Formats: sequence, structure tokens, C-alpha cells
Amino acid sequence: MLETLSGVLEAGLETPVYGMNYGSVGFLMNPTDEENLPERLWHAQAATLHPLRMNATTVRGEHFEALALNDVYLFRQTRQAAKLRIDVDGLVRLPELICDGALLATPAGSTAYNLSAHGPIVPLSGNLLPLTPICAFRPRRWRGALLPSSAEVSFTVLEQDKRPVAAVADSMEIREVAHVSVREDRSQSVTVLFDPGQTLSERIASEQFNA
Repeated sequence: MLETLSGVLEAGLETPVYGMNYGSVGFLMNPTDEENLPERLWHAQAATLHPLRMNATTVRGEHFEALALNDVYLFRQTRQAAKLRIDVDGLVRLPELICDGALLATPAGSTAYNLSAHGPIVPLSGNLLPLTPICAFRPRRWRGALLPSSAEVSFTVLEQDKRPVAAVADSMEIREVAHVSVREDRSQSVTVLFDPGQTLSERIASEQFNA
């Protein structure tokens, strides 16, 4: 589903996407039922998603750009923990985070990897982006932050030679990054369709009350 949505974004299409779950997870999918499909499409409710835009620079000076509808995350490539500096809107907010990694999620992606990393679930209408550490060692008690959707988050990899780090934007992975900046790109959007009563906003709300 993410690959399809990414393809729609890259092609600049305005075509809504309706997915059916033939697998096991499918948070962005609808129940598998091909009966009365035209009628279901007619009554489907739309949700507009804005992606994150990642700009990454490797230790060799290569530059990469990618869009992510779920999240952008950094993670250690070896047995050594990663050391990251985190800036928000040009201000150093965390001089050194020793961790397995860190991620910035969209509201739609807040129920995915972000939730598994004990990050908060964010409503679609909240205009917030969860910034979540992955297995933080120091500062041990830092649990992340909720940032306005207008924020630009920059990750700088410290001790790059000793502690190599990779960055991932949905399905695109960049190895040995030195610096990664992430922001929400409001100029880009994709529309996802859901059956009545099973909208993305409702699913996110229900997820907050699951044990």
C-alpha cells in the first residue's frame, strides 16, 4: 500500500487510493470483500495525507531526497550504539542522544514503528509530529517530543566512522549518513479512501484505547 501511495505521489496524480487487506496488518486498508465494490467506493470517505520530506547527506558527500508517508528513522548499522545530535528549527535540542536510533513520524504513521518504539499516537487533525527515540541509552529518561507539523528536524551523526548510521524514508534506505533533515511537505498530498465508519481518524482514535 505504501509503495502504491508513493507511486501516486511521485507521478503527481490526484487519483484516490482504496486498498483492501489481503495480508495481516493493513492499517491503511479496508476489509477484504469484493462484493458491491462499486457501491463501497461510492460511499467511501477520504483522508488526505501529507508526507515527510527527507534530505540526507552521506559521509561521502552524496545527497539523497525521499518522501515518507509513515516515518523517517535513523538506526545503527553495527553493534555500536548510534550517537545523534538533534536540532529543531535550527536550535540544538539534544546535544547527544546515545541510542539504537530515532524516528520522526506522520500522524498516519504514528501507529506503526513509532508506536512499537513506545511513541505517542497522534490524531490526524492534531498537526503534530512525534519524535521518538529507539532504545535510548542516554539520556535514559528521554521519551521523545511532540513537535508542530511546521517543524524541521535535523539529525547529525556523531562519531561517524566509529558509529555508522543508516536512514530510512518508508522503503528507501540510505547507508552511512552524516546528516538528515526532515520536514512535512504540505505541497504534496495523497488521498486514501476508507469504508464508512472505518476512517483513518477513527482507526487512530480506536488504537489509543486498545490494550
